[in-house]
Amino acid sequence: MIDIKTPPAHAHASFTDPAAAVARLQALHAEATGFLLAEFAECQRAGRPAGRVRAYYPEVRLTVTSFDRIDSRLSFGHVAGPGTYATTVTRPDLFRNYLVQQLDLLIRNHGVAVSIGPSETPIPLHFAVAGGAAVTVPQDGVLDFSLRDVFDVPDLATTNDDIVNGDRLTNPDGSLPLAPFTAQRVDYSLARLSHYTATDPQHFQNHVLFTNYQFYVDEFETRARASLADPASGYTAFVGPGNQIITTPDAEMPGLAKMPQMPAYHLKRPDGQGISLVNIGVGPSNAKTATDHIAVLRPHAWLMVGHCAGLRNSQSLGDFVLAHAYLREDHVLDADLPVWVPIPALAEIQIALEDAVEEVTQLQGYELKRIMRTGTVATIDNRNWELRDQSGPVARLSQSRAIALDMESATIAANGFRFRVPYGTLLCVSDKPLHGELKLPGMATDFYRTQVGRHLEIGMRAMERLREMPVERIHSRKLRSFYETAFL
Repeated sequence: MIDIKTPPAHAHASFTDPAAAVARLQALHAEATGFLLAEFAECQRAGRPAGRVRAYYPEVRLTVTSFDRIDSRLSFGHVAGPGTYATTVTRPDLFRNYLVQQLDLLIRNHGVAVSIGPSETPIPLHFAVAGGAAVTVPQDGVLDFSLRDVFDVPDLATTNDDIVNGDRLTNPDGSLPLAPFTAQRVDYSLARLSHYTATDPQHFQNHVLFTNYQFYVDEFETRARASLADPASGYTAFVGPGNQIITTPDAEMPGLAKMPQMPAYHLKRPDGQGISLVNIGVGPSNAKTATDHIAVLRPHAWLMVGHCAGLRNSQSLGDFVLAHAYLREDHVLDADLPVWVPIPALAEIQIALEDAVEEVTQLQGYELKRIMRTGTVATIDNRNWELRDQSGPVARLSQSRAIALDMESATIAANGFRFRVPYGTLLCVSDKPLHGELKLPGMATDFYRTQVGRHLEIGMRAMERLREMPVERIHSRKLRSFYETAFL
């Protein structure tokens, strides 16, 4: 039998105080990751140990024995019926407010205690290191022994979206899933977020804007600095790639020598209710990658504010498009969310966006139709679709009644639907390829100069309106399936 060295064993303990329960999760996770880091440092100093080294994620367990109905107006915070429910937990320091909120609802709604203790799921060494320790795991072949012979390493067989996709209804031990993501899945995405955005996950705010042009980033920084100059704004810091933080409007923020693939910028509030902007670039693959990972942070909303091709001759460059339906020809989510699944417009998001357009443009009612259309947005995976035979694509676009086309919006909305994150889209017409107005350099420069600032301001105002909504209102039941986890 192989000897396995582990931290001291701990029995599960019951809690009716959610803050105390989360404190216990933090203590267990800190002990487990600290143990792994200390043992890894010793391996580097003294060589391979005699046996294996292992530590376990903490977990939350809940047992409900009654079919008593609870207040189901809330879309989360309760389980469907009797049974034992469980989830592994990582980084409880990062998710403290979220965990306290979710556990508080469960304890109050069902009148039972939650059980906190070690799970049977090992923590991969790579994820223990990714939590912020000043140590890196060397590549295979650097050490004089195989790392996986001693430590647990990431296992993609157990790091997946089975729960949110509805493909897993029970955990391996027979318990029912309590949260949409397992600890390994969360850890995987936290590491990917740092890689792709060059900012640490703790800087992300609860309201996320996605864009596909650098011009929006420049405008976001300008508006962020103005917010820092206004004590009444509630914003206290601005964070850029490389985790560069400024707290005053005139502080310097040098650019990185090498920018990440999808740089992120964060206008922060102490309560996490600020706004993050991610420049995902062009294409549905990037859109899926970004949202796959940001979803584990459980944001309250994400919106796409980018450019699109206007498909109607009645549109003008600079007009806005508020998506109320999506034609998905992006294909990157076909295996996870079939194309026959409708992606509905969410009333709370739509109203916030339309109100923000009215506020910024000072147009209302019938006059608003001069600059904004509401309709179907088509998302494709071929940037140069105009160069192919247009008869097929144009016929489909016409049949769908699409009014705009881009390469990201439907992907972001579909992943929001899949991950139960409220979503929306407000695009700005930058070209009209079906009507001879192509996006050329001279036209683009003038367009960007006049439209980007107003468009971004609308997106930020919409997020601020959503921030004022009660969490139970924006996280409505329309995104929940037949078999849902209690955690949001």
